[in-house]
Amino acid sequence: MSTVIETVDVAVPIHTAYNQWTQFEEFPRFMDGVQEIRQITDTTVHWVIEIAGVHREFDTRITEQRPDERVAWTSVEGPTHAGVVTFHRLDDTHTRVTAQMDIEPEGFLETVGDKAGFIDRQVKGDMKRFREFIESRGTETGEWRGEIDAPQS
Repeated sequence: MSTVIETVDVAVPIHTAYNQWTQFEEFPRFMDGVQEIRQITDTTVHWVIEIAGVHREFDTRITEQRPDERVAWTSVEGPTHAGVVTFHRLDDTHTRVTAQMDIEPEGFLETVGDKAGFIDRQVKGDMKRFREFIESRGTETGEWRGEIDAPQS
């Protein structure tokens, strides 16, 4: 399993950065290879991706969501992965956004791509495009301020 961590500082208030991140169906606008996302329920999200000619469809479950703090998820089916995006107020108009993902590549090509740093570069590019997307807009496309409690162990 590979762990990828990427951080970007964005020139928007924390609530703007967080609100935009809750708009999963907008992810194809800044995530390379993401063709479509549908939010099925408050906690279930269906993904359609195609990266390097590999087409995948899978569902993820949001396992924790705290406004202006974090969004965490795990895969339900398909590629094994889990992650969390956290939001840290730097000042009234700047936010640090950090994505951490644990990904288990499937098959030979994905394993080779992972070892060659493809996944790391992909996440780094997606976070940079998120920064460009939200800064160019200056405001979020929508928001969801609900909370989802982390599962109790």
